[in-house]
Amino acid sequence: MATSKKSTPPKWAPFRIAPWFSERPWGNPDLRPWYDLAPDGKLIGEAWLNGDECVIASGPHSGQTMGSLFAGNPEALLGKAAQLDGGSPLLIKVIFAKEKLSVQVHPDDAMAQKYGDPRGKTECWYVLATEPGAKVACGLKPGISQNDVMAGIEADTLEQSLNMLDVAPGEVVFVDAGTVHAIWPGTILLETQQYCDLTYRMYDYGRGRELNIKKSLEAVRLVTQAGKVSPQKLAGRTMLMDGDYFRVERLDLTGSRESSSLPGEDEPVAGLQYLFVAAGAAKIAGSGFDAVELPMGGLAAVPAASPAFVVEDRGGLNLMRITPRWPGVDR
Repeated sequence: MATSKKSTPPKWAPFRIAPWFSERPWGNPDLRPWYDLAPDGKLIGEAWLNGDECVIASGPHSGQTMGSLFAGNPEALLGKAAQLDGGSPLLIKVIFAKEKLSVQVHPDDAMAQKYGDPRGKTECWYVLATEPGAKVACGLKPGISQNDVMAGIEADTLEQSLNMLDVAPGEVVFVDAGTVHAIWPGTILLETQQYCDLTYRMYDYGRGRELNIKKSLEAVRLVTQAGKVSPQKLAGRTMLMDGDYFRVERLDLTGSRESSSLPGEDEPVAGLQYLFVAAGAAKIAGSGFDAVELPMGGLAAVPAASPAFVVEDRGGLNLMRITPRWPGVDR
């Protein structure tokens, strides 16, 4: 009599990632309702959602860090893009600004590599929540010179040279490398960036942290592409940011949606995807693997080698899809 063979669960099904929390002097002591975390005396400024330190929280890789998974399995995660760069290409964070962040700038790829780092830092912010009057600083006012920037640093008047933007939930702000920027209090932002943590502080409100004046002046571009991005409505999605390094989309979803419908028409090659729940809750289910429940603030990784699945709306879902891109490469 023949015996049935038990099927093996798919190794590269979508999986949930547990956030890693970073203390910052401008952070918030209470992250609820986003995360059930009210640290005793700690100020949490950032929740890293897919950083190398983050631990996988579901599926066969549970307990491993994202860094170790990328080190051992780049092609399963990235697909053919692993030939370009086997490491994690993007870092996704939620930023909780209770006080002003430092006025800062990030280097571009060329400057980062000049000093021995693999890549620079271009980023974008999707506004998750704000308090009345919330603002961000994004770039310099027209006509500001390099000498004006240096004088502003020395005289503690740099804020006067910054281009300020009012922000509201659902808006997107692009911050390319070389843009002088800062985040003001009362904002919660979803930040998508190149995987790089190089920050050159120009002014820090007397907090005693290291300033990086020389490198920041080298990195600064007086005119950049930074600013608010107008959403583009497409079939089945709203394109929020389509840049050289990443795409950020808001997916249309009523009831449920098949995984085959998630990529856009110009994405013929399967690659890494991240699904973030900006509101409500989602469930990812498929044949042969345990369903992944995603609450508000939750992030799931969908490897390039993932089997088919369905995303379900568990109530009030606002689902974001984030994918890496590589400049000059036709995917």
